[in-house]
Formats: sequence, C-alpha cells, structure tokens
Amino acid sequence: MAFIPLSQANTLQAIRLVATDMDGTLTIAEKFTPSLLKAFETLTTKGIQIVVTTGRSAGWVSGLAHYLPVVGAIAENGGIFYLGESEILLTPIMDLTDHRQKLANSFERLKTQFPQIQESSDNRFRLTDWTFDVEGLSLDELNTIAQCCKSWGWSFTYSTVQCHIKPLQQNKAAGLLTVLKDYFPAYSFEQVLTVGDSPNDESLFDASLFPQSVGVANSLHYADRLLHKPTYVTAASEGEGFCELVDAIVHAQ
Repeated sequence: MAFIPLSQANTLQAIRLVATDMDGTLTIAEKFTPSLLKAFETLTTKGIQIVVTTGRSAGWVSGLAHYLPVVGAIAENGGIFYLGESEILLTPIMDLTDHRQKLANSFERLKTQFPQIQESSDNRFRLTDWTFDVEGLSLDELNTIAQCCKSWGWSFTYSTVQCHIKPLQQNKAAGLLTVLKDYFPAYSFEQVLTVGDSPNDESLFDASLFPQSVGVANSLHYADRLLHKPTYVTAASEGEGFCELVDAIVHAQ
C-alpha cells in the first residue's frame, strides 16, 4: 500500500529518528520558517533525532549541519555525511579533482544536446555530483538526459530545483543505510522515518528498506513517476506538511 493519508498512520509511536529531505519538504517557498524550527525543537525535546538527507551541495550542507538542531546531514544525494565537525565521504572516490573533471565533461556533452541547461549556483561547492537547474526541462527531456548519463556510466536524478549527474549506486537510501549502520546502530528500521517530496527521494520510499516513509502533499505531483511511493502522505504541502507530521508523531507518542 502507498499514499495512505497520514491521519490513518498507526505506527508513529515507534519513531526515534527522522531522516528528511530539505527543499520542498522542510522549506516553504524555498525558505525555512519559524514553524519549522519550532517543529525541530519539538522533536529534539521528545528525544527524536533528525538527519537531513538532501541533494544540496557539500558546501551548503556543512553549514546547515552546524547551525540546525540536527544530529547530522547527508549531502549530494548520499555522497557525503556531516557529523559534528567531521566530513565523511560516503561514495568512494580516489581522485576528487579527476572525478570533478569527468563530471564537467559529461555536463558539456549534455549541453550540446540541451543548450538551455544552466549549471546550478551551488555546483562550485560540490564534491561528488554535478548539478544543473531543472526549470524548463520537460519529462521527456529529463528521461533522455537520464539515458545519456546511464550510457556514460553515471546515474541521474532530479528534484524540484536541480538535476544531478552522480556516481552509479549513489542515492539517498544507500547513504542513509551506511550512516545508520555506522553511527546509529541502536535504531531498528521500524524506528526510522524517512520523509521527502520528489523523485530524488524515491529511494527513501523503498518499503523493503524503510518500512515507514512519508511524502508531504506535493509529492503527489510525481505520483506517476515514482517506482517507490511513500507509505503515508500529509494533507499539507512542503514545510507545512512536515510540521503536520511532527504534530502526528507527538500525538502518537
């Protein structure tokens, strides 16, 4: 079963760790709000830990992990983990300079076929993947780009804001599984809740890995594109949906 209204969830009392996407899931109109920070405070007060799991760059996420009340943050769709002052590479890359150059070359190849694509503003702060803006690309174009990347030995995903060229097998689920095993081994998968809103969160919705997952309401926009769908869906969208989820967790516990 998938896309059950959150109001019908009856397993939230077990949750001890929330692993959540950021853009379109925590944000409202691309910004954090006082309500979100209050929701974070509510979870931490209840002893529930938070791990941000985002496609945003290493440079952005290292700062967020420092300032937000979270136990850690995964950047670049599973590429890097920030724990305190530590930066932990989750994707094994022998030579980052050579890796970046290969990504840049693949982006230039894409531009010959899609001259309208523009490098994302935070791409300069990345280590493991390469991003460009998703705005203006049709579903057919996104599918073609995915096939191109696959033929060149990369994987590809996209969110509400960005497209990502990245190493094979690098995704949010793979990164989160490593983080849970190495740094939070006390938690069972039934105690972990994954939250997201778009195709780059799809691996977090895989019920064979994470039996408890939630999509904020705007995830319904991608219902026909997701192989793995969230178990529950909130009534509200974006950050308001996350706050709805926090209220439901607190009520259940």
